[in-house]
Amino acid sequence: MGRDPLADSAAHADVRVEDYVRADGTIAIPDGITLTSFLDRNRAIYGDQPSYRFLDYSSDADGRVVELSWNGLWSRVCAVGARLQQLTAPGDRVAILAPQGVDYVAAFFAAIHAGTVAVPLFAPSLAGQNERLSAVLADAKPTVVLTTSGAAESVRKVLKSIAAAERPRVIAVDALPDSVAEMFSTPTLGTDDVAYLQYTSGSTRTPAGVQITHRNVCTNVIQMILAGELDMSIRSVSWLPLYHDMGLIMIMFPALCGGHITLMDPMAFVRRPYRWIKQLGIEAAHGRTFAAAPNFAYELAAERGLPPQGETLNLTNVVTLLNGSEPVTLTSIEKFTTAFAPYGLPATAIKPSYGMAEATLSVASIAPSAAARARHFDREQLSAGRAVTVDAAAPGAVEHVSCGNAIPNQWVVITDGDGNEVPEGTVGEIWLHGNNVGHGYFGRTDETERVFGNKLQTRLETDSHATGVAENGYWLATGDLGTYVDGELYLTGRIKDLVILDGTNHYPTDIETTVSLASPAVRAGYVAAFSVPGERGEQLVIVAERAAGAGRVEPATVVDAVRAAVSRLHQVRIADFRFVAAGTIPRTTSGKLARSACRNEYLAGKFDRYATA
Repeated sequence: MGRDPLADSAAHADVRVEDYVRADGTIAIPDGITLTSFLDRNRAIYGDQPSYRFLDYSSDADGRVVELSWNGLWSRVCAVGARLQQLTAPGDRVAILAPQGVDYVAAFFAAIHAGTVAVPLFAPSLAGQNERLSAVLADAKPTVVLTTSGAAESVRKVLKSIAAAERPRVIAVDALPDSVAEMFSTPTLGTDDVAYLQYTSGSTRTPAGVQITHRNVCTNVIQMILAGELDMSIRSVSWLPLYHDMGLIMIMFPALCGGHITLMDPMAFVRRPYRWIKQLGIEAAHGRTFAAAPNFAYELAAERGLPPQGETLNLTNVVTLLNGSEPVTLTSIEKFTTAFAPYGLPATAIKPSYGMAEATLSVASIAPSAAARARHFDREQLSAGRAVTVDAAAPGAVEHVSCGNAIPNQWVVITDGDGNEVPEGTVGEIWLHGNNVGHGYFGRTDETERVFGNKLQTRLETDSHATGVAENGYWLATGDLGTYVDGELYLTGRIKDLVILDGTNHYPTDIETTVSLASPAVRAGYVAAFSVPGERGEQLVIVAERAAGAGRVEPATVVDAVRAAVSRLHQVRIADFRFVAAGTIPRTTSGKLARSACRNEYLAGKFDRYATA
């Protein structure tokens, strides 16, 4: 094997983290820097070396390699950008409705480089999500939709619901000749201009477009590099959807820093998790490698992603695996770490993390040298808003995994309902401040003010987590509940998801875990707990999916086991339990449990045929 050019540090001499970090540690992105500032520089350095590489498993079990060189990417970006400039005005929205792949990457950066605002979405082939797609298109009102030749027909079908006068033009990016690039006119882009709209997953409400600026993204990438002690040219492998905040941030690293990333389709991973693991090993052979995935992926990989007998796998250089986007469990982390330790995976590789679209992505994570760990809190005290540490074997002990500390130049405080910072051990709403926090929701002035325009009323006199933020600084109210214990951040739930029964708060994730463990017939992680109005106030409803192979299990035995477990551990009665088929509970496009949507479907009677005694 020849020398790996991407491992040559000399090639990266002009891209240094130090250029964006002041002596006092403050991250400062110079004015004029944009998401596409370095694409031409990368082309000049790397030329015909690969930039973005996609493994297509749809027609080849081994993954057909489709890649763009840096020269090829630059030509695509300029060609698509030139066509966009003929059809749009600066600031117009341009939606990407394309399949996962290098064409998606080129379309996304072309929309930004042309001076428009990219709206990363998904091809209409994504099962069960056309209603959400239509809602987002109605909200963003794009002038142009970028897609591929293969997806163009399905895209046009979706767009037929839009009035002809407002219907966006459709461009198949793979059909444009590179010669069009000669007509591209470099626009003047500002670092604080909006680069793209990141639509929230919609797990608790209608999706909203977070306005992410060039400064937001550049700041968050530098924050992640500093927090994880990553190399600027670190390699990566990602199957995460490119319309999701976690998947999108992964393609920013090569664009801003050079380097290399291998992409694959989410379903390619779900069907054969070893595909992801194998590629991590291949990239790790060239140096330090990192990746990111939601919690379920690590459990799935541990169960179904081990290498075939006799196949070589070395994960020694897989130094960082971010775990976020959904509740993190120590059980999943331990399963994954144990499964791949024989192949050199460091015990500290998995990093439980906290992030959200409104903050571009990353907010907090554990230290590079730290291993994932959890604490157990008393359930009754937690319901009362206090995090009291107890032994794991104590009655009512609830496990919560530490998310570590805020990443550099990110401030995270816990507040009460009146905007006052609360001390350690107190559960409250998480508020954020930093240059990675987006500029509000597109077209939603009132909601932007309510969510992004908050000010702390009081700060703690000692050990305040707001130190360094101006007194009149604005804070993002996340809607998430959390607490600090021994200086580390723990997430406990979401305000809108709280189940309040007889005046007592219950965390749905806690109840859902109990249900999952109550019977092997319940599909773990596919349980929704929520409350609905009853004759005597709010009452608890559980919707749970059947586990594989549980089709012949008598529902009554499952119901009895679940009711008994919830009554014993939470001292509440289940008013209604629905034991549904796998795939019935609605989930967001990022795979999160959509409790709000599930509750709405329950109230609409969609689960009536699953009624149990």
